[in-house]
Amino acid sequence: MNTRVWLIALTVGFCCQSGHAAKKKTNVKKDIPVEKVDTVSRDTFSYALGLANTNGLRQYLAQRMDVDTAFIADFLKGFEDGTLTEADKREKARLAGKEIRAQVEGQVLPNANKQINDSVDILNKAFFIKGFREGIAGSSAVLTMDSAQALVKKQMAYYHKASMERKYGANRIAGEEFLKQNAKKEGVKTTSSGLQYKVLTKGEGAIPQKDNQVTVHYEGHLIDGTEFDSSYKRNKPATFQVDKVIPGWIEALSMMPVGSKWEIYVPQELAYGDREQAKIPPFSCLIFTVELLEIAKDRAISQ
Repeated sequence: MNTRVWLIALTVGFCCQSGHAAKKKTNVKKDIPVEKVDTVSRDTFSYALGLANTNGLRQYLAQRMDVDTAFIADFLKGFEDGTLTEADKREKARLAGKEIRAQVEGQVLPNANKQINDSVDILNKAFFIKGFREGIAGSSAVLTMDSAQALVKKQMAYYHKASMERKYGANRIAGEEFLKQNAKKEGVKTTSSGLQYKVLTKGEGAIPQKDNQVTVHYEGHLIDGTEFDSSYKRNKPATFQVDKVIPGWIEALSMMPVGSKWEIYVPQELAYGDREQAKIPPFSCLIFTVELLEIAKDRAISQ
């Protein structure tokens, strides 16, 4: 049993005032055994409780407070004199600075470098530390905090874009080449946004507005033929609001009369761009077969 839990049970079951046992309950049935626990003096109990509460403290000091337990005697000196003098406060601040410096060099800086580039350290450590120091001191003459945060946000976006291009740029290039060749095929039309579509079945119904809910059957493929989704295979059409889907779908649905069945070819910038979406890699050009079954303004959305 956990020591602290055991001690709680002990104090609930017995009175620790002057060593007297708690009164027995008169309604206890004789056939139910009652565990007997020896009572002790208040002083002995207090000592035992204090001792029990140090269980795990050395591990906490080492792991959470970064205290070298080889110097436990120094820890006890501080424990004996709980009042912080001015010198103590200065020393506490100094030690906190050392601890934060260790975290900056061991965690913050490496993690920032990894976020920017998995394989190459981009940041200049000396200037990073200089900026960190002057930010804490409030002494920066180069940048305000607002301007520094704005600069970092813009630069991190640049690094993210560069990183995604390194990893997945081939998908973007393949998609652009596919669309270039696809545009030459019979029946394929290209809009000003770059969306391409081919009418398989011409519908005669109403054309949805962007705030309408529509019910559709569809299936989606990557340009290499990999299928990533199909309402046909689920045997259940999807109902959703037109303006709650990717831009390529919004544009296509806003042109399709009910009863239409189209094949649409969605450039990556009108799909998920540099985001990875389930089975869809970043920068993927997508091909959908979309069958617009009805405009369902008053029906609940179902996925």
